[in-house]
Amino acid sequence: MVYLPMSYLYGKRFVGPITPTIRSLRKELYTVPYHEVDWNKARNLCAKEDLYYPHPMVQDVLWGSLHYVYEPVFTRWPAKQLRESALKTVMQHIHYEDENTRYICIGPVNKVLNMLCCWAEDPNSEAFKLHLPRIPDYLWIAEDGMKMQGYSGSQAWDTSFAIQAIISTNLVEEYGPTLRKAHQYIKDSQVLEDCPGELDYWYRHISKGAWPFSTADHGWPISDCTAEGLKAALLLSKLPTQTVGESLDMKRFYDAVNVTLSLQNDDGGFATYELTRSYQWLELINPAETFGDIVIDYPYVECTSAAIQALALFKRLCPGHRSDEIENCIARAAKFIETIQAADGSWYGSWGVCFTYAGWFGIKGLVAAGRTYEDCSSIHKACDFLLSKELPSGGWGESYLSCQNKVYTNLKDNRPNIVQTAWAMLALIGAGQVQQIHHSFSFPCDLSNSSFSHGYPIWCILEFRALFI
Repeated sequence: MVYLPMSYLYGKRFVGPITPTIRSLRKELYTVPYHEVDWNKARNLCAKEDLYYPHPMVQDVLWGSLHYVYEPVFTRWPAKQLRESALKTVMQHIHYEDENTRYICIGPVNKVLNMLCCWAEDPNSEAFKLHLPRIPDYLWIAEDGMKMQGYSGSQAWDTSFAIQAIISTNLVEEYGPTLRKAHQYIKDSQVLEDCPGELDYWYRHISKGAWPFSTADHGWPISDCTAEGLKAALLLSKLPTQTVGESLDMKRFYDAVNVTLSLQNDDGGFATYELTRSYQWLELINPAETFGDIVIDYPYVECTSAAIQALALFKRLCPGHRSDEIENCIARAAKFIETIQAADGSWYGSWGVCFTYAGWFGIKGLVAAGRTYEDCSSIHKACDFLLSKELPSGGWGESYLSCQNKVYTNLKDNRPNIVQTAWAMLALIGAGQVQQIHHSFSFPCDLSNSSFSHGYPIWCILEFRALFI
């Protein structure tokens, strides 16, 4: 989605008006005068701090060939006509993305680039005008100034987990007004229709019944967001309607199950937005030095676990609907989680920091699939791994460096973190092994993300309380 608008702007050789602001930015951003920049050489330059994925030689050969051989051909007639045709097709896909996300787009990078493409195509176009009011969806004011978010928010995701945490309190009546409003948001944010047209032509998966990460306007279906939305809606459906409002219509539950089942890969795992469409070797031509493993949508332990948990809950509450398919899906997904577990009992987390987060999902998924600590060596090893990372203070604290280096790394000075302590505790509680925790139950930890630092610890404390009170 990012390279579509990039290819359009490059193929059009688009250059905007050179204003005093542009000249000032060029002077600020570049270490040499702008007119002296060697763009051919700059293609292979990257600050060492950002160089997470160095280009392999095959890329140097490929990009060099494109520059020296392809470009001279396709900037001249008759090959130029083929490029013009390709640019029209690219612009069709850009407009399709814009229209189906109500001009929010899948993320902030393609949002601004798509908007720029619309302006390059026609500065007075309706498409460009519709882009402008969706810019604030990405902006927020932090303590040190305005920022652009990495997504249009996490509203549906946060609401789903908050519902599960509140319901775990057994104080539903007391928090009824909050649950009622949250329930309404869950109902409002479910995607009700597939994208229009021939989905294969537009490289889209079905989305009817799914939940996005943020809002219904965004609309992109995501496997684990759908699973958590389904779990929240199912739990609310069993509570008194006078307290939490009317349940989601059963047809919409069925749609959520259908899209979840459709997202399972042949290996049993679940990726994020779609099935894993292609091959891992394509990472050889990943041009992004700052990101690895981005060319295809890989299956993840987090997404797979969430799908298991949601389908298992649905099967228990609605046993008559597609039960054989659901049972088979859960069995294959659990096998996938066991297969990708490392020898030390850990899983690598891609959507949170990092082995702690993945451990919570891995254990919860296997437990939801019917495994236990006593009969499943994967759960046993995972619990041992988490317990081995407990700090003398009684908490857990994992650094972001675990994600970068793919080796478990504690926070500086072995500081505990309240959210990661909650994740580890929830995993151990789920496995029935909370008694193995070596130190006192406390949260002497640092705080950061407000939704995380409030929701998960409360959820953990209440799960713990339910065991002993």
